Amino acid sequence: MKLIRLVLGKIILFFDAAFVPESVKRSPEAQAKVDAEAKSLVLYQLNACPFCVKVRRGMKRLGVTIELKDIGTDAKAHAELMAGGKLDQAPCLRITDSSGAVSWLYESSDILAHLEKRFS
Repeated sequence: MKLIRLVLGKIILFFDAAFVPESVKRSPEAQAKVDAEAKSLVLYQLNACPFCVKVRRGMKRLGVTIELKDIGTDAKAHAELMAGGKLDQAPCLRITDSSGAVSWLYESSDILAHLEKRFS
């Protein structure tokens, strides 16, 4: 099973790199506003996970740069996810609002819907 995951992961990463989506074009001022707003977000993910790739491609399409933490290779990131989000599942978006309250959003489709609503 590990061999299948390894091979499929490499295939997924190859196609992800080969077919990069085009980003939204914004004015420098608008992009600076998006970048500032995105600093309140962190995506806990796995590099070769197809659902995580889906979210990263959506981020690229939206022109949003979000801090990425790989829970497969970074034990500290995994511990943060388990302490805050409580589920050992990727992808997970940590959202810190303007008051400092933190919420955790799972499911790639829900994460993309949130990002599209916020950054479209």
